[in-house]
Amino acid sequence: MTDSTLIKDSTDTSVDEPAIKPHLILALDYGVKKMGMALGNSLTETARAFDILAMNNGQPDWDNLLGIIKVWGVAKVVVGLPLNMDGSSSMLSKRAHKFARRLAHRIMEQHLPVIVSLCDERLTSVAAREIAWENGWIKHERAPIDDISACILMSTYFADPHSSIAIDAIKAD
Repeated sequence: MTDSTLIKDSTDTSVDEPAIKPHLILALDYGVKKMGMALGNSLTETARAFDILAMNNGQPDWDNLLGIIKVWGVAKVVVGLPLNMDGSSSMLSKRAHKFARRLAHRIMEQHLPVIVSLCDERLTSVAAREIAWENGWIKHERAPIDDISACILMSTYFADPHSSIAIDAIKAD
């Protein structure tokens, strides 16, 4: 007698491939006064504006941010790195880098299986303002567009995921 679990049906033409597990990605458009958030799906490579968090001199409400990551089951956080147009660091990019390191540390303390990475976000705010204005989503020049910027950051990430750098692979400034 043979074990039926070891015999493959000859009519079964399926290939045993590992299933692609979709995961949720949180994009953060870091700012000193506010931070835009977008949620993205790795399988569909789509993103949607999620929220704008108030920041206190570059610091979020950590409990709220970590709660969002836990409740939504986020697997990866992509923090925008606002470099100068020539690719050099700016004061804000250094603060964003420091924020990403702190976020990675707090996630590690919570034992969450979440990767934090940095991704170039040059011109996302300019593009977000243009898109929001053209679509009638904003009525005033100073209206917040940080969540839309986070969506554009997510699109940049999806276009080239390997361009983002995991925070544990980056040396401290």
